[in-house]
Amino acid sequence: MTVAAATTPEALAGSAQDGFAARAVEVTKVYGQGDARVVALDRLTLGIPKGAYTAIMGPSGSGKSTLMHCLAGLDSVTAGEVYVGDVELGRLNDKRLTRLRRDRIGFVFQAFNLVPTLTAGENITLPLDIAGTRPDRAWLDTVIDTIGLRDRLSHRPAELSGGQQQRLACARALATRPQIIFADEPTGNLDSRSGAEVLAFLRRSVREMGQTVVMVTHDPVAAGYADLVIFLSDGRIAGQLAEPTAERVLERLRRRPAGGTQDPDPAERAADGPRSAPPGGSQ
Repeated sequence: MTVAAATTPEALAGSAQDGFAARAVEVTKVYGQGDARVVALDRLTLGIPKGAYTAIMGPSGSGKSTLMHCLAGLDSVTAGEVYVGDVELGRLNDKRLTRLRRDRIGFVFQAFNLVPTLTAGENITLPLDIAGTRPDRAWLDTVIDTIGLRDRLSHRPAELSGGQQQRLACARALATRPQIIFADEPTGNLDSRSGAEVLAFLRRSVREMGQTVVMVTHDPVAAGYADLVIFLSDGRIAGQLAEPTAERVLERLRRRPAGGTQDPDPAERAADGPRSAPPGGSQ
């Protein structure tokens, strides 16, 4: 599947908007003031294709974690507009934004963020339980069979391997059938074999279940599982690569334009440590 992101406001105009699960239009994000001022995103425009697996890459300080946080409604923008589907996030109050994150967005974090006292099955349905929503049993069965953990549903997270825990976190993100899933370095705490299991699962969720996945990663091998790679530099789009392989991503990174020399992206600094976010995106 060959897909492309939109990177200009003109490409996101009119009926073209329907082809994108999330959009950032002329977005600027500034942290701090005076000498401490950091422009993490600089009038960036990006449309995330529906039904595709998109990886976002860039050097430290490029703005990739800030971009993901803004697209997911975890952080506000200084200027510009962010949409999930046809909803402009800047128009939502805190309650409506929390509901949108819970119902329409799935999250997969590097630190898993599973609830240790709940079983695997209870962790999967937790977002639905919080929302007071009855699960679609047929959909849940599809998710559970896809992650291959049906015989582990009564186990608690501590009884599962790292790869199984992250696949469980992916299943929890899929449980509500969200419009889009954001995965922040999902293999960062895993060995190569477990990481490959998680990446393959995310790819299957796109190709077999019609999901839209956006993944921030430093790893060219992880990016090679995606349908499309977006490269960032100094808070701007530096290019994109369709049908990537690890080798093609590495080659693209070797000849990227000079960039990433600004202070580290504040959101990426936060990503260096464990991130606590309530399951279901209800933070």
